[in-house]
Amino acid sequence: MNQPAYKPASRSVHFVFAAIFVTATLWSPKIITAAETLPGFTGEKSAWHGFDRYDYVMDVATLAITPFKAPQGEGDGVNSPAKGQRRCIVVAPKQMAAGNPWSWQGCYWNHMPQAEIELLKCGFCVAYISADATLKPGREWDAWYEFLTGKNGLSTKPAFIGMSRGGEYSYIWATTHPDKVSCVYADNTGGNQENLARLGELASHDVPLLHVNGSLDPILGKYSTAIENIYRQFGGRISVMTKEGLAHHPHSLRDPTPIADFITQSVQETPSAPPAFVAGKFTKSSYYSEESFYRNFPQEGTYITCRGPMFTPCYDRYQFNFTNFSGGGLNIIVPKTAAPGNPWVFRADFVGPDALVDQALLARGFYIVTGPVPYDIGPVPAQWDATYKYLTDHGFSRKPAMEGKGAAAGEAYAWAMENPDKVSCIYGENPIMHSNLSKKPLLDSLDILARAGVPLISVCGSLDPGLDDNTRVIEKRYKELGGQITVIIKEGEGHYPLAPKDPQPVVDFIVKNSLK
Repeated sequence: MNQPAYKPASRSVHFVFAAIFVTATLWSPKIITAAETLPGFTGEKSAWHGFDRYDYVMDVATLAITPFKAPQGEGDGVNSPAKGQRRCIVVAPKQMAAGNPWSWQGCYWNHMPQAEIELLKCGFCVAYISADATLKPGREWDAWYEFLTGKNGLSTKPAFIGMSRGGEYSYIWATTHPDKVSCVYADNTGGNQENLARLGELASHDVPLLHVNGSLDPILGKYSTAIENIYRQFGGRISVMTKEGLAHHPHSLRDPTPIADFITQSVQETPSAPPAFVAGKFTKSSYYSEESFYRNFPQEGTYITCRGPMFTPCYDRYQFNFTNFSGGGLNIIVPKTAAPGNPWVFRADFVGPDALVDQALLARGFYIVTGPVPYDIGPVPAQWDATYKYLTDHGFSRKPAMEGKGAAAGEAYAWAMENPDKVSCIYGENPIMHSNLSKKPLLDSLDILARAGVPLISVCGSLDPGLDDNTRVIEKRYKELGGQITVIIKEGEGHYPLAPKDPQPVVDFIVKNSLK
């Protein structure tokens, strides 16, 4: 898609993109407060790209870490360690940032280090321990972590940088220690099945990920795309930048600003308290669009496809049970700032990343609420009534907009027919007039809504098999009853896709009727 990225939101890392890039610009300045003193590293001191480098060696048998003098001629790189040892490196900034942040290179020390040099300028330390095809993460990595955090006072949540195999190694350690990671930047990442199986642990700890890829990388689909799809399904935050026409190499970006900003902003994040309406045990995840934005990056010499929370608003999604409902309880997506009166959408179906209307309503300050649906049956009237009372008691609007796609639209109609005075409007996408909420024949009960003056709107494909038996019948009967109904037909489309290409008419309709 070529339209501009959405305006950044505050919780996640976002960039504001101009219509044509001159460079990748920051969404906000890097605000790194300086710490009082640098850690007192005792390793043998040398220089690395203008910064102080400290070398150590680890004995694999004892895990003892001692200062080590780098061999002459090694320069900014590092040689393979002697048998039974691991080389360890930490580079210190000129002035340490508050919290003593640091990045951990998963493999290939000094390969395309521009992002790490930028982090050093921001007050980060940069660390590494020997890693190659035979030296995988293990207890040596745990010992290095304890040395840097325990003995030298660095942050307990490093940011990982992993290129190719380094990405695989970063994920090995991060998925094993999800509470000890601030973020992961993986570049044309490798992977393995165990990493994929453990991604839920990272997502549950809300660890943001950034992948930078070449569109021709032969392992793109096997690892990076697989990680992206799985992580997004778990409700985790993952942003992706895919460089058009490039293969596995070169790694990184010539201008590392987007990478450095992702890391600096990620390490500064603090967990937010759940809203007052969230009760008892809850699960928090993230909701954002999967839309891609194709942008020119002249400094990279190519276009880059960008998607994820760095480039589109990201919202908190809470799942909880305020009473003993069977099933999944309530599922509520929270706007950044609620509109006056706390308007909300009440629906029976899960909100996916392609829900353009809901995304636009979130931007307008609406809450999106999926009511409880027990596993063995559909929605239960008493549970939905209790949900309505619970949320209105917590300040939500007394007249939600009802919404649903397919058969879920039938559930929205059913609850509205039982509570016509508690509904602002009803929106259906290719509605199917079937319901578990009500035993009323829905098509024969439209008079209830018409008498209450509830406006209706539907978006349907002209080739939808249910168009004539559902929407066209609703339209004809509702007009005969004196009700207000709008039908938008998508010519040449069937039941899918459900969302309108242009959500604005629907959004305007819902906002107009919800905020009056």
